[in-house]
Amino acid sequence: MSSFASSSSTSSMKGIAAIVGVGPKLGRSIARKFAHEGYTVAILARDLERLSRFAEEIAREEKAQVFAIRIDCSDTKSIKEAFEGVLSLGFVEVLVYNAAHQPFSLHPTNFIDIPLNYFEKSLAVSSVGAFHCAQLVLPGMMERGKGTILFTGCSASISGMAGFSELCRVTSMARPGIGEQQKGGGGGADGLMDPDALAQTYWHLHLQDRTAWTQEIDLRPSSPFRFF
Repeated sequence: MSSFASSSSTSSMKGIAAIVGVGPKLGRSIARKFAHEGYTVAILARDLERLSRFAEEIAREEKAQVFAIRIDCSDTKSIKEAFEGVLSLGFVEVLVYNAAHQPFSLHPTNFIDIPLNYFEKSLAVSSVGAFHCAQLVLPGMMERGKGTILFTGCSASISGMAGFSELCRVTSMARPGIGEQQKGGGGGADGLMDPDALAQTYWHLHLQDRTAWTQEIDLRPSSPFRFF
């Protein structure tokens, strides 16, 4: 299932920027940034109704073509069908994997109290889903000799925290990529990080010369903060 919004009568000469895991903060800001830079953008998430509103908003503001496509990153069939839709739009030049499963609790939780099926779904979204999406776009990138794949992670993958074993483990499986101090699936550091500023970093990484690539970057706010 998908929807399309456009405020431009001309198609982009660039490839497609596919942003997986688009919510009201970081994902939307990344999509807006690439649309602003002239890309046709495919935004993917589970909630197609909300996603369609984002597509219309970005298309209107940036005079761009934006496609909203539903995806469930814990379901391989859904991923395959979603990327059939994405690839029908053209060559995927940029893939940003920003999907995450809501942790069992945003407060410290005893390790033995985390349901196994919940951990398995978190792992499916953060790791298996990322692997599958990358696998689907890599052939086109290799054929053309160019492309960018960026994974959003969390600083919890680098430094574990008592009571957050699920979050630490599943985000560590998605490295390397862009690590940000974040709470849940929000804009970073419990609202202290500006998602538009974070999106600038994704754009910068996309532009890097292949002789000087950043393998992993850890973004943090200048102000002290509490994780919970």
